[in-house]
Amino acid sequence: MEEQSASYTVDDALLSSGFGRFQILILSYAGIGLIAEAMEMMLLSFVGPSVQLEWKLTSHQESMITSVVFVGMLIGAYSWGVVSDNYGRRQVQSFTDVVSYKSLHFLFGFHRRGFLFTAIVTSGAGFLSAFAPNYPSLISLRFLVGIGLGGGPVLGSWFLEFVPAPSRGTWMVVFSAFWTVGTIFEASLAWVVMPKFGWRWLLALSSIPSFLLLLFYAITPESPRFLCMKGRTTEAVDVLEKMARLNNVPLPSGRLVSDKNIELDEVSGSSESATLLSSAEESDNIDKDEGSDFGGIKSVGKLLAPKLIRATLLLWMAFFGNAFAYYGIVLLTSELSNGNRICAKEEVESVHSNNAALYKNVFISSFAEIPGSILSAMVVDRFGRRLSMASMLFTSCVFLFPLVFSRTDMLTTISLFGARLCIAASFTIVYIYAPEIYPTSVRTTGIGIASSVGRIGGILCPLVAVALVHSCHQTTAILLFELVIFLSGLAVSFFPFETKGCRLNDTEVDMS
Repeated sequence: MEEQSASYTVDDALLSSGFGRFQILILSYAGIGLIAEAMEMMLLSFVGPSVQLEWKLTSHQESMITSVVFVGMLIGAYSWGVVSDNYGRRQVQSFTDVVSYKSLHFLFGFHRRGFLFTAIVTSGAGFLSAFAPNYPSLISLRFLVGIGLGGGPVLGSWFLEFVPAPSRGTWMVVFSAFWTVGTIFEASLAWVVMPKFGWRWLLALSSIPSFLLLLFYAITPESPRFLCMKGRTTEAVDVLEKMARLNNVPLPSGRLVSDKNIELDEVSGSSESATLLSSAEESDNIDKDEGSDFGGIKSVGKLLAPKLIRATLLLWMAFFGNAFAYYGIVLLTSELSNGNRICAKEEVESVHSNNAALYKNVFISSFAEIPGSILSAMVVDRFGRRLSMASMLFTSCVFLFPLVFSRTDMLTTISLFGARLCIAASFTIVYIYAPEIYPTSVRTTGIGIASSVGRIGGILCPLVAVALVHSCHQTTAILLFELVIFLSGLAVSFFPFETKGCRLNDTEVDMS
């Protein structure tokens, strides 16, 4: 009788399982997706100058090659976040698929779609970009790549929901390190490919990691936390049992319950509200749930509810500042690689076209993310999310400040290296913090919208890092970066929640 009345939650199952072979497989798949995203983003600092020279583009047209990717990511991040919270972490697909969801469920089964759509769009459009015959076609294809890349935050949310709370911060930093691997690999690839074969080969080869996601999507499991939230407890138990078998540990005794079940118990005072739903009831609940939030309006409303509005608005500011600074520093590395000679058009073109110094500088600066990842791993679970992020952002301001007065080659390299190290660490931690503050019901919607706001920073930063620098307003550009980073640090300092060591919430009831 005691065993029958015993119960456990997903968090209990994760704690008893620990971080084993099952989580390593999840980490590997999500990591490949992050590598693919990093490579598609990093290549922009190489492709833009080369395409500008080959097609005689203006600086505005060059910056648009980068900005249009972020426009696509802005749309994709919001769309995939809403779809993921309503249809599953693995069910990130087009709205056409959502409309015909019942037929796809019958043909393929609920767990067969994976991150299929985003992988197809990113890899297909990325590969076809290499064959773009003109500027409008290249812009259109890179926009589609951005829409596919918009599903990237779902990978982090999916992986996070399989990690035990005590080590969540550290393992999310390890997951973020795959981005660093992607940036270094892309810089190395560009250094080898660009001087001999040109930008088209770089675009084609950079799409390979996205194709790898297609090979393994069918075996990826759905998040058990999401399944519990939807009332599909039996399927969640199946996933947890597979996890326990692969990790060679037993599950806790009793039956699986979720925060949603516990909330019903507290409201009704009856244990009957926590019983498992029958198959027919599950189906009815799923159908009602799926159709109840068209366009994500209800989910967005929850993000702006009294318990979350302060955290949401400050998180948007943090994402905007981190994205604006990170991608801006990456672009500044190429645009300021020649220091005070950047305003000499002839020398700039010769560097972009013939001199390997551009690739070497970007390659060296990419290694700044390695100590950045190590630093974030050391501080995120020791000092907490807020203090770690704020200190990294303010330190980045310190590194950039000397460039306001002097831009010698050595000083530029050191300043951008240090600033990128700190911004990489801050960006890593904000992607850990964001999914922790939201309940499961709106987790990926919250991350998706915050990421979309960050993409606005990505859209604007080329106008600063490219357009202002090309028009010889380097000091103005640096001061603008300083201001945005400083304001982001202030926003982080006022975050209402510290999530270090806290379990993930499934409902809004637990938010405090």
